[in-house]
Amino acid sequence: MKIFKKTYGKLQILIFLLTFFILPLNIKAYSKYIIPGGETVGIEVNGDSVLVVGFYKVGDDYIGRDAGFLVGDKITAINKEKITSIEEMVNIVNKQDVNHSLEVTIERNKKTSNLTLDMVCDTNQVCKTGLYVKDEISGIGTLTYIDPNTKIYGALGHEIIEKTTGEKFEIKDGKIFKADVTGTTRSDNGSPGEKNATYDKNQVYGDIFYNKESGIFGHYSSAFDGENTLEVASKEEVKEGPAKIRTVLKDETVEEYDINILNVDMDSTTKNILFEITDDTLLKETGGVVQGMSGSPIVQNNKIIGAVTHVIVSDTKKGYGIFITTMLEEGEKKNSN
Repeated sequence: MKIFKKTYGKLQILIFLLTFFILPLNIKAYSKYIIPGGETVGIEVNGDSVLVVGFYKVGDDYIGRDAGFLVGDKITAINKEKITSIEEMVNIVNKQDVNHSLEVTIERNKKTSNLTLDMVCDTNQVCKTGLYVKDEISGIGTLTYIDPNTKIYGALGHEIIEKTTGEKFEIKDGKIFKADVTGTTRSDNGSPGEKNATYDKNQVYGDIFYNKESGIFGHYSSAFDGENTLEVASKEEVKEGPAKIRTVLKDETVEEYDINILNVDMDSTTKNILFEITDDTLLKETGGVVQGMSGSPIVQNNKIIGAVTHVIVSDTKKGYGIFITTMLEEGEKKNSN
């Protein structure tokens, strides 16, 4: 996934087992035939708290860091008022008296504690916290599939990571929406390229309810062709040899490109399919796997077998993919909750 960071700084007064009575059976809730994706989509996720991503000086001091905050702290409440967004945080700060101390509740390493933050305000009653904070991430990725029966979709093939902390971004909700690819920045060994796109956040395709290791998942609410399906391949059906990936290089046009599967790993959690791009057209355009290609469906023997997840930075013609069944099983958990 290609991420556009949105960081707010200098706050100014700032995710089948059915047991039968005789025999336990693993029941697959997902459909045997699903709609393959390949479309580039815009992605926006809202955090379940306000994340500390850095510090700035107020006068001669780093008042946020000096108060005990660390990058990666999740601010969950201020003066015992719960918050999940920067807007809510600002509203509470604005209600305080000038130079008032704030009791800030944070979560760190899954433990909750309180810190005292002494704001610094100027003569215009503009107060500063010394904290750079973030409550959302947006970017682009590739739609992997839509289950025509449940209308659950999967995309990306990996979790959304907050770049400052390097940790999975814990989400409250989110959406996918229309995106048009305007071009690509080529990959070179040691330097992965990326898709470039414009997007329209008002043309929403679906919500996001999970940000998991195997991808993002949600309900697809836009219209789709329920007849355009491919059979789901089991892990055991995935073999070394020729295959194809579906992705977009320009506008909204999904094309198929040749790859060669070099190895199949049954034991890895997400890096199951090692492949190399062999398609001359794709290599000429992109130089290999690029950011924004994550989630591109992998098709073999007219069955959907997986999705692109990672580029190998030292050899950008090569990448990894995840088994499609792993994504389907994760996405369908929502129906069993």
